[in-house]
Amino acid sequence: MERDIAKDVETFQAKIATLRNEIGRMIVGQREVIDGVILCLLADGQVLLEGVPGLGKTMLVRTLSEAIDCKFSRVQFTPDMMPSDILGSNMIVDDGAGNKVFEFQKGPIFTNILLADEINRATPKTQSALLEAMQEKSVTVGNTTYQLDAPFFVMATQNPLDMEGTYPLPEAQLDRFLFKINVPFPKKEELHEILNRTTAGKSPKVGVVMTKEEILSLRTLAAEVPIAPHVQDYALKIMLGTHPELEGATKMVKQYVRVGSGPRGAQAVIKAAKIHAIFDGRFNVSNDDIRFAAIPALRHRTILSFEGEAENIQTDDIIKDIIKNTKETAN
Repeated sequence: MERDIAKDVETFQAKIATLRNEIGRMIVGQREVIDGVILCLLADGQVLLEGVPGLGKTMLVRTLSEAIDCKFSRVQFTPDMMPSDILGSNMIVDDGAGNKVFEFQKGPIFTNILLADEINRATPKTQSALLEAMQEKSVTVGNTTYQLDAPFFVMATQNPLDMEGTYPLPEAQLDRFLFKINVPFPKKEELHEILNRTTAGKSPKVGVVMTKEEILSLRTLAAEVPIAPHVQDYALKIMLGTHPELEGATKMVKQYVRVGSGPRGAQAVIKAAKIHAIFDGRFNVSNDDIRFAAIPALRHRTILSFEGEAENIQTDDIIKDIIKNTKETAN
């Protein structure tokens, strides 16, 4: 039986619209942020949300978990937290026959959606406990490796202003996030709506509109979206454009960038571009999809030099400069 791709794409769009609308019952505005988080979930990636306190980052994560029939855990990161607080540990228990045995007590990481709240407040030792889970979807404790249930999705938050008692995420940790999404401050009209919802004594309820099985099915469809060689080459040229040591790097990159993106950056761009294409009702990736995905996929993988940090250069501006100066590959 021949597959109806057009119908599959239409079904995909309808399910995402339903999920987006359900989240919108709780979250005011922030359409780009909501779409970015949903995109990362469907791309089997992780997402880092950055914004000042009070913008609803934690509420967005919790609302998403309520709209999807998935297990949800929240970890509030603190400087005194240990890796075992996240992963779990072997405990001595009674086996019922009077014998003492070791039994592994699973930590909050054994879930489907994990909220890593204020992730940069934990020490690097504790931050590194997430690396294996975010990449391999497994947890190793002692000599035993445990597989995490699919889907496994980490949404981490951090505050860019509060530097007291924080530890910047290392490059290896940042590279595990598919997107870094900057959460903007709401507009005045949106603030009115937020006040109306939060000060009237009535809180909207979020219902379940999607199952784990549907998430995995949508992931499979997204992975099958074809990408032409010249479009993939365009994505690679943008990623390679973040490297100041390579020939053809722009003046801005040479002056302000210390280290460019690795291969995971190109993978993130392609994965995100495929889902963005379906969001737009297409079953093929265009250069516009690549340009859309490039900024949130590369902004945290492009490391500024001392001069770039001193002059307060934004990595978004550098990536926009790369896109502007990168010619599309001929078909």
